Amino acid sequence: MTTASREPRWLDEAQQRSWRALVIGTTLLMDRLDDDLRRNFNLSLTEYEILVRLSERPGRFMRMAQLADALAHSRSRVTHTVDRMEKAGYVVRGSTPEDGRGIVATMTDKGFAILEEAAPMHVDGVRSYLVDVAAPDDFVALGRAMDAVTDQLIAGHPEMEIR
Repeated sequence: MTTASREPRWLDEAQQRSWRALVIGTTLLMDRLDDDLRRNFNLSLTEYEILVRLSERPGRFMRMAQLADALAHSRSRVTHTVDRMEKAGYVVRGSTPEDGRGIVATMTDKGFAILEEAAPMHVDGVRSYLVDVAAPDDFVALGRAMDAVTDQLIAGHPEMEIR
């Protein structure tokens, strides 16, 4: 029996409420965090996340393909975002130091400085919009649930450095 020919397993009322809460809550949260960063630092949430990922790596550089995987974004989206960041002076691109074949993005001192400046406000937003609103047990359960979703969805791509 094909997927198209069988009856869907419809969500019950409670599942539908939870699903819609996840969709709208995630959308509103990400939009608010993005708006805060844009308004105060002229950075998008994606640009901020790129800076965070680069800051966590030795030498503050990462292959573009790994960066796209880490953010769960398409390579073209990350390329366009890094283009803007390079124009702003937050990153530079160059050849991979190991073999010279891949392209790496490297965080500049200016990129690190804007990250250090933006991080306290961003963390305050994450706390006030989510962490402090949810009961501690609910927040832990949310993390477990999203880890399970992530594990299932990346199972076919073990090379992804998503966490």
